[in-house]
Amino acid sequence: MKTNQRILHHITEMADEERRLRDHLVTDGAADPAGNRARLVELERELDQCWDLLRQRRARSEFGENPDEAHVRPQSQVENYKS
Repeated sequence: MKTNQRILHHITEMADEERRLRDHLVTDGAADPAGNRARLVELERELDQCWDLLRQRRARSEFGENPDEAHVRPQSQVENYKS
């Protein structure tokens, strides 16, 4: 369970950073818009991977399997995953 909490905490941190970057782009135009956009893309991909990992862990737990056997899948496999 502690691992799930760490994943959720990491998701929250990344989502907060994503919101700050988006707000910064809208309100200030941002000092480095290209860099901020690149970071947003990176965050979105990392978030997709984290959500996927958390779902894998929860599913494994639900079906009596070891959640620690879940693994981070490639970004190309989980990109734009919708819950």
